[in-house]
Amino acid sequence: MKYIEVYVLFLMLAFCTSCGGQNKPGLPKEKEHPKLGKKLGNGNVQCGMQDKAGNLWFGTSDNGLYKYDGKTFTQFLEADGLNSNNISCLLEDKDGKIWIGTYAGLCLYAPSTHSGSAQHKSLGAGGKTFTEIQIPLPPDLPLNKNQYYSDSHWVYSIMQAKSGKLWFATIDGVYIYDGKSFTPFIVNVGAGGYLSSNNNVERILEDKAGNIWLGGRTNQGVYLYDGKSITNFKLPELTIVNESVRFEKDRIVSHNWAWPQLQDKNGNIWFSNWAGAYRYDGKTFTSFTKSDGLSGTGLVAKIIEDKKGIIWLGGDGLSRYDGNSFTPFRDGLINPWIWAILEDKTGNIWVGTRQTGLYLFDGKKFINYSE
Repeated sequence: MKYIEVYVLFLMLAFCTSCGGQNKPGLPKEKEHPKLGKKLGNGNVQCGMQDKAGNLWFGTSDNGLYKYDGKTFTQFLEADGLNSNNISCLLEDKDGKIWIGTYAGLCLYAPSTHSGSAQHKSLGAGGKTFTEIQIPLPPDLPLNKNQYYSDSHWVYSIMQAKSGKLWFATIDGVYIYDGKSFTPFIVNVGAGGYLSSNNNVERILEDKAGNIWLGGRTNQGVYLYDGKSITNFKLPELTIVNESVRFEKDRIVSHNWAWPQLQDKNGNIWFSNWAGAYRYDGKTFTSFTKSDGLSGTGLVAKIIEDKKGIIWLGGDGLSRYDGNSFTPFRDGLINPWIWAILEDKTGNIWVGTRQTGLYLFDGKKFINYSE
């Protein structure tokens, strides 16, 4: 029930802020630039990446996949070969292939390197080859007991390790791909997850020492795999206060799960959850919440480090951490719930939000790049 309350909070935030950020009479209009068009629903911009060629890619929960070349947005949908319009994660591997995690599973965008493997089902359209990748599930994998997601093969996140192997966190569990076959990786036998009775990992990170960090909602803390064994780090609970909940006794919600996000230039590893963030220096976990200056309620869904070493945290608004203090930014966002943050090669910060919002942040204000 606690997770439902947090979800309700952000539905209300979405409603309450839907009229914000509009151009006011008498103020100069935004400079004309291309905008991401919404054709199917009004969900989230959930992920983003920049490929080796400089193109920006954005995945959404309703409107499929967008590629932005600096001049125009090109949209890809199921009609173009994707296996779902709900895109959750993106990764360009060392060979330049773009892997796309969706609600229905896994797709590959590699028009110039299409292999035609027996595991690949070609879904090419208009010269743009999308290949559906079937992750073979263990024959003894039980059916997902969560009736709302029993037909899903959701891929939550993708990570390529230094070894070249690809790691996939899915609703059906964690899998490792060595270029030829998929191998299941069991983190905690019998442990269910937030959306599935078969999964307890939603985010994966490899640190500089080659350790693999794995985290997901409903876990107690976070898991570390050192190549030989798995260790569970318990974390202190972080608390979020939900003022929108009707009954006062239900307004305080605590979390001690963690999504591994990044390792910064100083070697610290950052984690997020719905009530804040953790920073691990190799010995101690330090927590950060609204009381430390995080934006809004303190909820954090995404963390990146820019080229200057600044840490950016997105969730209920955007927060900038310079190593000493947090600076919050919210004004100009039509909806403050941030799912994605991306720094491009020129140093621009892009954020993706609910209501299929895409913004360029210039250091002071948010410039709207969605219709």
